Amino acid sequence: MQENENKQVIVTVTGRDAPGITSGLTEILNREGVRLLDMEQAVTHGLLSLSLVIQFVGNGSADVAVLKDLLFKAKELGVNLDFTIVEGDAPARSSATQFAITLLSEDLQARHVAAIAAVLARRKVNIDSIRKLNEGGLSCLELITYTNSQIDVGALKDDLLKVSSRFPAVDIAVQRENLYRRAKRLVVMDMDSTLIQVEVIDEMAKLAGVGRQVSEITERAMQGHMDFDESLRQRVELLKGLSESEMKLLADRIPLTPGAEVLVKTLKRLGYKIALISGGFSYFGEKLKEKLGLHYVYTNVLEIEGGKLTGRVTGSIVNAQRKADLLELIAQQEGVTLESVIAIGDGANDILMLKKAGLGIAFNAKRKTQEAAGAAINQKTLASILYLLGITDKDIEDVVKL
Repeated sequence: MQENENKQVIVTVTGRDAPGITSGLTEILNREGVRLLDMEQAVTHGLLSLSLVIQFVGNGSADVAVLKDLLFKAKELGVNLDFTIVEGDAPARSSATQFAITLLSEDLQARHVAAIAAVLARRKVNIDSIRKLNEGGLSCLELITYTNSQIDVGALKDDLLKVSSRFPAVDIAVQRENLYRRAKRLVVMDMDSTLIQVEVIDEMAKLAGVGRQVSEITERAMQGHMDFDESLRQRVELLKGLSESEMKLLADRIPLTPGAEVLVKTLKRLGYKIALISGGFSYFGEKLKEKLGLHYVYTNVLEIEGGKLTGRVTGSIVNAQRKADLLELIAQQEGVTLESVIAIGDGANDILMLKKAGLGIAFNAKRKTQEAAGAAINQKTLASILYLLGITDKDIEDVVKL
């Protein structure tokens, strides 16, 4: 190689991973006239993939000697080495638009990845890296992508949503890949059918013998077909006479959603604050706060006299607007921006809250809520939400052990 001032060389190394490979090769580059510009390394199932971008400075003959020494060293180390000469600098990424695309399924297959890749290619979006986030079989991949072209983000999300519709068992979440994704600090979640598996008011209604009436009102409210405040008053009125002792028995047996404890414990260990904002009731919310160590709980308060419900709610009703306002209030108290907030919910009265947060996640939600949220997850476990933050199973295991 001559007149190599503007020439760069991409060195690619593959083979069985072992200690000393990277150190042995980079030591050869430690000489005058050689500049290391970039490098990336990954190990998949014990196989190493190492890429080095180097530049030879000046017009000397160091390039030939260095490349020859690299080839000899690679042979000695038992790995394959190839190189490619490129002209000029690599395209700048500073102006590129980046996305993190997370794929979740109990059984991710090549056809799912192929469908996503086809959408990205059609939209002129390049895949920068692909990382498996779960342990064991393939069930979660994170794709970091970029494009230097103008892109309609809404259209991209619509295209990916169509892929998810073709494969209902696959969840696809799209986020901007920026500092805010990695700097989330507050998680706000709904209670009923989100943090816990049931709608508490329906369970209370069964105890009071008014299950059918209350369930019908609940469903209309959750679907957005009825004013929440009025529906709550109607349902609570039907619960009049239910004893506090019966509520305690119910609170003791309410099942948490699978993965709830792992989600909360992991996030708390990582420094997140956790808030429960629910149209449910304080009696049960406070029990969950105590059990899980939540930082904030805002719920509706049932009036109790003589150990029994009066059929009335006291104080301000926590409805859709109140949920969104409380999210903003907590963010202000914690000194974080709305971009740094994650909101999780399943019903129509969660939509405003989900839209206000930097990342709104519809968890096993009604269709209307899924369409309004920034991401929709239809997995069995709440812990799957951690994948959207780029947290791996290994990360979770390490954090939970602390």
